[in-house]
Amino acid sequence: MSLFKKTVLSERTERAVQKTLANVYAQRRKRFRVLACIDETDESFCTVRMAARLAKTDDCDIIVLYVRSIDQGLWSGGLQVRVARQNMLDAGLQLPGINRLRMALDILREEGVPAEDWPRRTGHQDAWGDPLGDNKVEFISGKGRSVVLKLKTAPDPASGILDQYELGPYNLMIMGEPSRWRGEFHSLFDAGIVQQVTVHAPSSVLIVREPLDKSGFFICTDGTSRSMQAVRRAAVLAHTAGEAITLFSASAQEAGLPSAEENVKNARALLKAMGIKVKDVITAVGPAAQKIAELGSDHSIIVVTDEGRSRLQRAIRGSTAVDVVRTAQTSVLDVR
Repeated sequence: MSLFKKTVLSERTERAVQKTLANVYAQRRKRFRVLACIDETDESFCTVRMAARLAKTDDCDIIVLYVRSIDQGLWSGGLQVRVARQNMLDAGLQLPGINRLRMALDILREEGVPAEDWPRRTGHQDAWGDPLGDNKVEFISGKGRSVVLKLKTAPDPASGILDQYELGPYNLMIMGEPSRWRGEFHSLFDAGIVQQVTVHAPSSVLIVREPLDKSGFFICTDGTSRSMQAVRRAAVLAHTAGEAITLFSASAQEAGLPSAEENVKNARALLKAMGIKVKDVITAVGPAAQKIAELGSDHSIIVVTDEGRSRLQRAIRGSTAVDVVRTAQTSVLDVR
């Protein structure tokens, strides 16, 4: 075959692949897709429980992700790897992450999502020269709902999680509470996994803190257009999950309290027009991040709006959203 013909075929193949991917992404954008990240700690399974409680309806998909390190010298033989590629859950390999993903299935069942009973299909993709690569098992219900268990290979967990978003897209990424959270300046040089993902993720990020027995969404607004969009999106999520809604706005000075009251009034009117009820509205005077963390602590989720600032801008100007994520004693949803 001539070089010209090979080039033409290669271009046609590439176009076909891109068209297929575009169709897949278009279908996914019609659904609410949640990415729950787990690791070797039992505490990380709170992300799976939260995903099941928020993504309750048949138009919601749950993807559980475990990122394993690259291992070019993997002990598994070629036969074992081929079996793992066919179905990693039934291959019998004790590789990092597989047992954790099995446990995630059990937790989903406990939360009312019996994914293991649904028809399944598997997928594999080479990655980083690792013998096992990326593997997934997808369970699809009769109503089209999808639960995916993904074992991903990456140089480090943060880059693996962010890379997975590019394969999404996702409406929401859920992560467990970080073991540490550095200040904005120091994070420029050394940030933990959760902090890196929270800072760089294009989608909204929910940081889950136990216990999970609290109820209600504490949705904050500063009256800006960006904030009102976040109120709308968070309220839809709360309504779908059957959670009561409290609206909140803070003013740094007493003189600004009327503006804070106007903020929650407008937010309430917006949700009323959408047919979503609001349980309560609260205003307060004082530093916004401090008041949000204090007054929202008895709710299941505090909702804040990301300001859209770069890491350098946050280091200079600060960020109410990041301060709340860092200091709150309950779960925090940073909406983007």
